[in-house]
Amino acid sequence: MIVHLLRHAKSSWTGGEPDDRDRPLAPRGERAARELSRHLAAAGVRPSLALCSPALRARQTLEALRGALPAGLEVRVEERLYPAGAAQLLARLRRLPRRVPEVLLVGHNPALHELALILAGDAAPRRLRERLPTGALVTLEVPGASWRELGAGAATAVAMWRPRSDLNRRSPP
Repeated sequence: MIVHLLRHAKSSWTGGEPDDRDRPLAPRGERAARELSRHLAAAGVRPSLALCSPALRARQTLEALRGALPAGLEVRVEERLYPAGAAQLLARLRRLPRRVPEVLLVGHNPALHELALILAGDAAPRRLRERLPTGALVTLEVPGASWRELGAGAATAVAMWRPRSDLNRRSPP
């Protein structure tokens, strides 16, 4: 099983939005999302399910990736993902059906970063322990046949991609 954790791309802080949930992507975030789309296509990322926060910046990030994702991708924008902490995100992943071999979770920090560190456990690579910037993607492999078994230290971080980073040339995180 494979989990892709994607922090939304850089959002706008212009102040004209009435609510944090309504902040759109900044031009820099739009560029990063296009770059990520190219990376997903080249890396062969093929989730069968995408879970996305309802925040505008998260939905816009996912929409920018649609051309690189499978045509039949099931997308679920779930209200509970917006305020969720790492424990709630982990609980959501544990409820995935066995038929989902690969999932993309689009959300926010600090919850996504904390979740990545929980899943990777003590083996979390230094680069992942440092930070999860906007637009970053962490890929974790999960052994086992059931999402219910997902827990602390149960996954191996196999890749980390950051926008505009020369570190992206290396596969391991």
